[in-house]
Amino acid sequence: MKWLGGGIVIILLLLVLGVVVPRPLLGRTQAAGDVGSRHILLLANAIHTDIALPLDDDLRAEFAELAEVGFDIGNPQAAYLVVGWGGRAFYIETPAWSELKPLPVLKALTVDRSVLHLDLAGEIPGDAPFAMRLEVSETGYRQLLDHIHASFARKDGRVSMVEGAAYGPTDAFFEANGHFNAFLGCNTWTAAGLRAADVRTGWWTPLPQLLDWSLDLQR
Repeated sequence: MKWLGGGIVIILLLLVLGVVVPRPLLGRTQAAGDVGSRHILLLANAIHTDIALPLDDDLRAEFAELAEVGFDIGNPQAAYLVVGWGGRAFYIETPAWSELKPLPVLKALTVDRSVLHLDLAGEIPGDAPFAMRLEVSETGYRQLLDHIHASFARKDGRVSMVEGAAYGPTDAFFEANGHFNAFLGCNTWTAAGLRAADVRTGWWTPLPQLLDWSLDLQR
């Protein structure tokens, strides 16, 4: 019991430090006069976060390669491209809590291959409780796109869609780089994307609420 109690204290301390200690430690590196020219949305539920990018002609052109494998990036009804990263088994096989299975949970808690999940969304209200609006520079926005591009696993230079894996008619899963673990998972990938956009986060934020708190502290 003493060892268990000590372990719990250490984990709690690491979580607190993960929120409070900023990353990068010395703050942002935005260019002068290049602040807040773009907005993105951080979307969150109880265990997962996504980044939503406003869809315009430039973004459709940026991800034109997705159309080549059947993803409808040109859909005129879509207002946002929603991007998330996660463990292959849990992400694909658990579209709802009612479909939770032991094996995907076990893989999430150990090591699993990763996938990217892309979805097309309509207008998202600015006051939606699951969405946080973040202003980023043009330079930061470009770096965020680079982060997303680098997360796709490519074969012969092309992105690879996971066949037969989708939650609905507007989304798709793609093979991704990196391995997933619950402690270095979807929310730490999201945080890394925000840092690429010059948004300072906490050092380690494995849960959506921790990332949210760290953004409140660091802004």
